[in-house]
Amino acid sequence: MFEGLRRKRLSARGLASGRTRRKQGDSHLRDYLLHGQAVKVALFLLFYGALVALLPAGHDTEIGHVRLALIAGVILLTALIHLYVNHPNSFGENDIVVLIFGTITVHLALIKTAVLVTALGGWSPNNAFLIMPFALAPMFLSVLLSRNHGIYAAIYGGLWGCLLVRPDQAMEFLVFNIVSGSIGVYVTDQIRRRSRLLRAGLVVGIGTLALALLLGKIDVGAAVGGAFTMESVQGVAAQAAMVVAVGLLTSMVVGGILPVLEGLFGITTDISWIELADLNHPLMRQLSIAAPGTYHHCLMVGSLSEAAAEEIGANATMCRVCSYFHDVGKIYKPAYFIENQGGGENLHEKLTPTMSALVILSHVKDGVDLALKHKLNGRVIDVIQQHHGTSLVYYFYRKAVEQREAMEDRVAAGEMHPEDLPDVNPDSFRYPGPLPNFKESAIISLADAVESASRCLAKPSQGKIEQLVHDIIQGRMMDGQLAHSELTLTEIDRIGTSFIKTLSNMMHHRVVYPEAGDDDADAVAGGVRSTEQGGVVAAAGEGGERQRARGPRAKHRKAAPSRRPTSGQQPASGTPEAGPAEPVPPESAPAGQRAAADRPPNP
Repeated sequence: MFEGLRRKRLSARGLASGRTRRKQGDSHLRDYLLHGQAVKVALFLLFYGALVALLPAGHDTEIGHVRLALIAGVILLTALIHLYVNHPNSFGENDIVVLIFGTITVHLALIKTAVLVTALGGWSPNNAFLIMPFALAPMFLSVLLSRNHGIYAAIYGGLWGCLLVRPDQAMEFLVFNIVSGSIGVYVTDQIRRRSRLLRAGLVVGIGTLALALLLGKIDVGAAVGGAFTMESVQGVAAQAAMVVAVGLLTSMVVGGILPVLEGLFGITTDISWIELADLNHPLMRQLSIAAPGTYHHCLMVGSLSEAAAEEIGANATMCRVCSYFHDVGKIYKPAYFIENQGGGENLHEKLTPTMSALVILSHVKDGVDLALKHKLNGRVIDVIQQHHGTSLVYYFYRKAVEQREAMEDRVAAGEMHPEDLPDVNPDSFRYPGPLPNFKESAIISLADAVESASRCLAKPSQGKIEQLVHDIIQGRMMDGQLAHSELTLTEIDRIGTSFIKTLSNMMHHRVVYPEAGDDDADAVAGGVRSTEQGGVVAAAGEGGERQRARGPRAKHRKAAPSRRPTSGQQPASGTPEAGPAEPVPPESAPAGQRAAADRPPNP
């Protein structure tokens, strides 16, 4: 309350803007729940208790309940070691631990339900394999986390599931679970549309059906043997349809629950990233109007970072979406950024270097403020904060140093007092950070620097582009901006190669077309059309060549002189090849030349 009153008084005196900047929540309780070791141990014990509760009673199996519980505990210890070694980041996040083992628990509960339904219904034990959703947990974790997490669920879900079925079916169950789960992981790689999940479910169903036929879980002997009856054929068809239907139903459940799990655990899948890539987002529309130069810059950074991410196997869709929003903070003061000035007045000429640097640095905090206001994805906010890291605003820092050196000369000449010298601290010209701490953020940081610097190339060539990209990446590495990015040297090299390729395609040279004269106006404007004499005008191709096919009366006309000089002949003054000898004022130019000059140039 007192802080609000103080800010209000400062605002009334013109010493504060009166606007409260939004900040990301920082709760110690939330941090403890997400990373506390005691919470992690409690989660593992809770999962083990659920696992023991699912185990069959001692009289339902040849192995005692205590032995089953010990075996389940040994498998759990192995699973934890595997998770800690191969997925340390997931092991350190308690919410990810809940997602992984909670999904496996639901998977095992459905397996247990299939076993009970088969037993209570008096069906053949083989029918239990036809209604088990073997690919549920692998598909969930593959889409939400990664394919490696999906394989993890397929393996350990199969091992624990072996304890839930009859001992004589344990090996077959393990084969079914691992094979069907692996198929589910394979077909859910880079799912970007929810409709693709149905196709993935169909593939899983067909794969499980083939496995069921191979292992004899569907009795086709009655249909193809001597006792061929319509009932036997219908029975086999019903069993096959049941297996495929379970696969489809599994994919439908995955697609339906995905949005809920994304919201609960703060995870964004490729499907959601595609939805966030809509350029009609209110913030992007506002950026395109208030800062069109920045808007175009964001699109170019998106293209650069997406191609580089695909090159090293990072999340390309995330890179593109985060690039769109990384500079939204420039909406507040667009005229202070060179890409929005359009060759007009540079407002920094009226500011001191220190004040100019403050304006430039503020676009990061302003961007976070806007992102929180519009409830953007957490990864987008991270990229906005990290895309400059702690880099130096070198231009204004160098300008401040030069001004101080000039003032020192005046002090030496006795024209100024030493106390009037400004203090130039490099830390005042650095972005607040933090450094990029994941691959996609580092890629966008490099793409942002490369795209901005490439605009300074007057006549870009392959050599200049390669040198530019190399210098920027080397400078960022020497400044320590990539220290926390998890990028390897090989990946950085491949990112640079991708930047060079993409920039070369963006900044390639175009064919310089000759200017069209009055005789060619109809060809330029109409492409291909008939003339009143019955001739046809053929439009220019890529090389700029034009031909006019004459009608019957064309031979009576005098051929027009060629506009293109022949070999060994110098072009006439004023032609496109030679350029005008002297500029002709539009008022004094002939009517034909004025008309040609008023027309827009060829694309």
